[in-house]
Amino acid sequence: MILRTLARVDNRSLKSQGIPSRRRYPRVGKPEGVWVYWNCKGRADTSRVRDLSTGGLFVETADARDVDATIRLDFLVQEGQIRAKAVVRHVRPGSGLGLKFTELAAEDGPRLAALMSRLHSLSRCRTNSK
Repeated sequence: MILRTLARVDNRSLKSQGIPSRRRYPRVGKPEGVWVYWNCKGRADTSRVRDLSTGGLFVETADARDVDATIRLDFLVQEGQIRAKAVVRHVRPGSGLGLKFTELAAEDGPRLAALMSRLHSLSRCRTNSK
């Protein structure tokens, strides 16, 4: 029961207590204005990105997909075209899908890095203005 409670604690409070995050890649939670067009087994949708890291993302959707299903992604962002493939890692019915990146076009890597940099800057600005 204790581990479950710790998993729900905000990462900032964990870091301030000296407890490291289990995440491999830093993420940006609730990035404003980041949407992704995605296609899985011939079914397509456009979804808001709830959180994003260089390792994957969580997309909001009411449509469930099978764990381990492959999804093609096209980000709709100001940095330009970012295309990737991902695999479904977890499903939250009625909420969304946790996706892990499996492929990213070489020319899109710098654009993903630029997107992450912009989102981290915006996230710090929002945090500092509170």
